Amino acid sequence: MKEEKIPYKIYLTEEEMPKQWYNVRADMKNKPAPLLNPATKQPMTLEELSGVFCTELAKQELDDTNAYIDIPEEIRKFYKMYRPAPLVRAYCLEEKLQTPAKIYYKFEGNNTSGSHKLNSAIAQAYYAKEQGLKGVTTETGAGQWGTALSMACSYLGLDCKVFMVKVSYEQKPFRREVMRTYGASVTPSPSTTTEVGRKILEEHPGTSGSLGCAISEAVEVAVNTEGYRYVLGSVLSQVLLHQSIIGLEAKAALDKYNITPDIIIGCAGGGSNLGGLISPFMGEKLRGEKDYHFIAVEPASCPSLTRGKYAYDFCDTGKVCPLAKMYTLGSGFIPSANHAGGLRYHGMSSVLSQLYDDGLMEARSVEQTKVFEAAEAFARVEGILPAPESSHAIRVAIDEAMKCKETGEEKTIVFGLTGTGYFDMKAYEKFHNGEMTDYVPTDEDLKPGFDSLPVI
Repeated sequence: MKEEKIPYKIYLTEEEMPKQWYNVRADMKNKPAPLLNPATKQPMTLEELSGVFCTELAKQELDDTNAYIDIPEEIRKFYKMYRPAPLVRAYCLEEKLQTPAKIYYKFEGNNTSGSHKLNSAIAQAYYAKEQGLKGVTTETGAGQWGTALSMACSYLGLDCKVFMVKVSYEQKPFRREVMRTYGASVTPSPSTTTEVGRKILEEHPGTSGSLGCAISEAVEVAVNTEGYRYVLGSVLSQVLLHQSIIGLEAKAALDKYNITPDIIIGCAGGGSNLGGLISPFMGEKLRGEKDYHFIAVEPASCPSLTRGKYAYDFCDTGKVCPLAKMYTLGSGFIPSANHAGGLRYHGMSSVLSQLYDDGLMEARSVEQTKVFEAAEAFARVEGILPAPESSHAIRVAIDEAMKCKETGEEKTIVFGLTGTGYFDMKAYEKFHNGEMTDYVPTDEDLKPGFDSLPVI
């Protein structure tokens, strides 16, 4: 190990931090299909999107030609509170596995929100503030996004209304309280406070909720409240743009030591972490400069890429949002109460869906108990308790490292450690007590969601 002279943690200096976000759509030969107006079935215009999102964010959502977009100075200043984030060589994990593989992880948990979500939260809050808005509404699954947005809004003096997926609201009360500490109001979704929430409860009494449900409620409140706009923590192209800071930093850190990864792995729910991590590397692949093996890892309980259909679908359960072409299980699909709350979404980013459909990356689904086995193994040797979402990537990183052990190949593996799991101890408790089960939907379970797909 010593002769490699690769430190455990590779940091960039403040001067080396990226000053621009990278927009992978600019290098995609097959662009993601446009968002459609659900009423007209025509591509959404800037004016239409600006009724839901901040105008500048709507522009970013529609921009598939500019490869680089400047990061405003105030956002860069905020980033410096917790960035650059380290790229860590997992020497201890390698030794434990006795693998010839070299394993690195990009750690995004070094902030109070405990995850990468703050990278986009501050950007979206900044543009809302610049537009003169009073506040924003949003949804959150596991709570990292809601926590991050509440922090960003507090910093900028904006009101923040969060609809939290009911099962996560109940499973993760401490993350809810962090949001309230930063001044956000938090409502379990689906709720009786909105028209769409009441409708969902009527159709699905006793439901544990989903990100699709929470999105519907947040959008309804945003469009009916003067001075507010809706912001989203994943799925949208603008979010992948902001999260490209992850991959840009990771690539710069690797380049410092002339390291070229063979395999890049990320957990996949809506796509924010995976898209952010792989974007600059995918750009090189798209331009024919280098080749990488990308692996998206999703829960077997919500397998949008591995078992979903590539079609236009609503982004929310209440069917009030634009239609997006994506790998989807159907907007009416209500996932099981899987502990990886941030991956409990019925569809995948249009950008990542297009890349996957073009054969530029692989997708795998993994069962919950195997994910927690990997999380525990990682925690015991690397000293970080990982979030359940991140642990999906850890699972496959370990699997790939063990393949190298069998073949003797010295592959370099990079994965995204999106955040910490210190607010997820109920899930760890269930795992340790042998109470955790693996739910894998049958084809019959998936059929109603597919049957509800809109006809375009």
